[in-house]
Amino acid sequence: MDRKQRMAMRKSPSARRLNESAMALDKAMQRAGIPSSDKESFLDWTIASLWNTFKEERMNQRIMIENEIRQLGLRFPNGTVKKDYSVSFELPTDKISDIELIGAEELGLVLAVGEDGRCSLSGKPKTAGDFSLKLRYRTVEGEPASELAIPVAFNPNPRDLWKNIPTDTDIPYYKPDCDNAYIKVESAADGTPKKDIVAASQRGRSHAQEGKARDDHFSLFHCDESDWYIIAVADGAGSAKYSRKGSEVACQTVIDHCKSLLLDNPDFEASIREYEAERENQEKRTNVTRHVIDIIYKGAMKAHEAVKKVSEANEEAKLKDFATTLMFAICKKYDFGWFIASFWVGDGAMCLFDAENKTAKLLGTPDEGEFSGQTRFLTMPEIFRDPEVVAKRLRMAIVPDFTALFLMSDGISDPMFETDKNLNDYAKWEEFYNNLQNGFPEDEIGGVDLSDDNEAAKDQLLRWLDFWSPGNHDDRTIAILY
Repeated sequence: MDRKQRMAMRKSPSARRLNESAMALDKAMQRAGIPSSDKESFLDWTIASLWNTFKEERMNQRIMIENEIRQLGLRFPNGTVKKDYSVSFELPTDKISDIELIGAEELGLVLAVGEDGRCSLSGKPKTAGDFSLKLRYRTVEGEPASELAIPVAFNPNPRDLWKNIPTDTDIPYYKPDCDNAYIKVESAADGTPKKDIVAASQRGRSHAQEGKARDDHFSLFHCDESDWYIIAVADGAGSAKYSRKGSEVACQTVIDHCKSLLLDNPDFEASIREYEAERENQEKRTNVTRHVIDIIYKGAMKAHEAVKKVSEANEEAKLKDFATTLMFAICKKYDFGWFIASFWVGDGAMCLFDAENKTAKLLGTPDEGEFSGQTRFLTMPEIFRDPEVVAKRLRMAIVPDFTALFLMSDGISDPMFETDKNLNDYAKWEEFYNNLQNGFPEDEIGGVDLSDDNEAAKDQLLRWLDFWSPGNHDDRTIAILY
């Protein structure tokens, strides 16, 4: 060691301590009587022995921690694909580090580890099947990571089990599997917005599973000249092989009939104004009712006859093969409020919903057939032989305003309301309206923006119809005046 090196060691505290330690070790070996010739081999043996003891101790520590974690009995419960999944558990984080759960991310799950040892695994599983997640952690720095296999299984989402077989285009009376429409009504001359109409119809999962056609139908019309709205929804009977045509003919017939009488009808308009001015005057009421019968009741009769004519043109079919329900309404806004008249035969729901005044007024009563779960159809001749048909199936109302007029098939009303009693419950209609606007986040289905002139509402509404409801897989059709 030259002079500069000796000077550097004197100046370095660490070097000085190292030198002092070496000198102390050398003196200790001298006192122990270890010959100079054995000092190096003795040091090698000592270090090797201590190292082996150290490794054994570290291995024992690792095994004890691994056993401790195994004894936790970690088990992850089963989950369902695309459904929220969450499980909590605890780990001795004061004894382990670098904690991972191998395979979780690929399945759409995230592991969160808290400082207090509380852990959670959450997310929405992406894939169905049986899996083995590996809990990987480190017990001692420098040792290989330890692993523990934790089994978990995810069941298929019921929605994914349904097939969506396109309808054969070569069948009689082919109808597309879905449809939607939007009628934008321009604002009044003074800039006041007018209500628009949006509608959508989606083939039910039960039909899609077998590649069968959609049976529901809707038709919409706004007369720019007279400002009348005409809306129709029909639900073809699932048991009737040509009901898809029956619903189409029924809707289009009432639209055409009402359109022809509402384009220019000063007598009807005058009778409405006179009735509004004298609600208690029976003559005024009778006069407007007569017009409503000509437009609404006769429109329904014409729809019946039109469906019957189509059935007669098919030599292989009967009228019942075209069975369909029907609901339709005509609406117009006056300076005193809205005049609304409607017809309804069958199930489903037709309702005037007013969120501001917290009212929900059904425009009729859902029909029940001879047996539970059945309904009545436009194609049943006795519908028009019933002397109470006008009172039972026709409605006429004048209201200051409303949030929305809903016409829907039972593919929507059944899962949303479940019972006829609920159809008369404003709270259930408010819940329905909120679901319509907010969608179903758990199913990743967005809501419908029912704002003025929003033509995107028709696509939003069609997407909304895909909501999931166990046991409810019928065609879904809805029309909204808002």
